[in-house]
Amino acid sequence: MIRPLRFLCAVTALTTWYGGRVLVNAGRGIRHRPGGIYDEICRTWGMKMMRWNRLHATVEGMERLAPGQPYVYVANHASFVDIWALLEHLPGSIRFVYKKELDGIPLFGSAIRASGHIAIDRQNRASAFSAYDVAAGDVRAGTSAMVFAEGTRSRDGRLMPFKKGPFVLAIAAQVPVVPVAVLGAYASLPKGSVAPRQVPIVIRIGTPIPSTGLSYEDRDAVSTQCRQELEALGVPPGP
Repeated sequence: MIRPLRFLCAVTALTTWYGGRVLVNAGRGIRHRPGGIYDEICRTWGMKMMRWNRLHATVEGMERLAPGQPYVYVANHASFVDIWALLEHLPGSIRFVYKKELDGIPLFGSAIRASGHIAIDRQNRASAFSAYDVAAGDVRAGTSAMVFAEGTRSRDGRLMPFKKGPFVLAIAAQVPVVPVAVLGAYASLPKGSVAPRQVPIVIRIGTPIPSTGLSYEDRDAVSTQCRQELEALGVPPGP
């Protein structure tokens, strides 16, 4: 009973507080900039969600990242814990690419939009490509994108088929794809569970995959390489 209550309190109190801060700053006309107030709020929200739920993540492979270099990070997605841990630990200015349905969540949807995260409407192909064009411009300007290539949470913790969008985005922006394995998140908070369990979370950062000089036709090859890297980092392969 204590874990679900703590989880409910964390989601309600922290999202209300930090989401409210985002909306207040947006209402004041504060613009987005790398390292600015929106980055600070999102990172702090992720950190507090981890702490309130008594979770701790360790990071391996940070030395593979070049300071100041924007990336398209591609991670496996098995739990909401993925999001908190990645926000807390990935360096630089990060914007998540998320499914547009989340916009309908009261306060949370407004806050993620105001924070500059990028909604993708997968039911509208033209709209989705337009959103990826916007994301590519942000990445070229110095903001990294964080994408769950599976498009939704895994039901069994194994890697599901990838969408093409993240790799098209990286090629359009001409920045490296970085495979990021989040291990332990499924055991902590699988889809349908009521509260996180306190298990160790490990973030493993893979070798960046260059996209410089690549074209749209190379997207499948980059996707395959990224998937192989995530499996090598410890993500269980899917069927």
